[in-house]
Amino acid sequence: MYSVGVRDHFMIAHSFRGETFGPAQNLHGATYVVDVEFRRSSLDNDNVVTDIGAATGLLKEVLADFNYKNLDDLDDFKGINTTTEFMARTIFDRLSHRVAGGALGDSGKGLRAIKVTLNESHAAWASFEGGINAGKDAHQ
Repeated sequence: MYSVGVRDHFMIAHSFRGETFGPAQNLHGATYVVDVEFRRSSLDNDNVVTDIGAATGLLKEVLADFNYKNLDDLDDFKGINTTTEFMARTIFDRLSHRVAGGALGDSGKGLRAIKVTLNESHAAWASFEGGINAGKDAHQ
């Protein structure tokens, strides 16, 4: 399986519900470094996985929905613990839906899987990986 990766970052505020989260129940900020791998079993006619510039732009577009926002205030996330794991899946769903819809053009047609990793710090991260989904975004 071939893969190509792109990276960006976004900054959010949020709080969590439940004793599990201790002081993170209070409003706090996070800056995530986001790594996304696009995967396919064979290269396209140009010998690439997908266009890196287009993939970078797509990631930036998806992250703009969250960047500099308090996730607690967004209707999509009311009453939800927007953990790192949850946000990795949310970003995956939105990327997958757009790729299935043709957002990466011809080079995106052969993509089979996407992996999204959110790095909370140099010592902690969470990921979600799955196949390209043509269905509705789970968390849009």
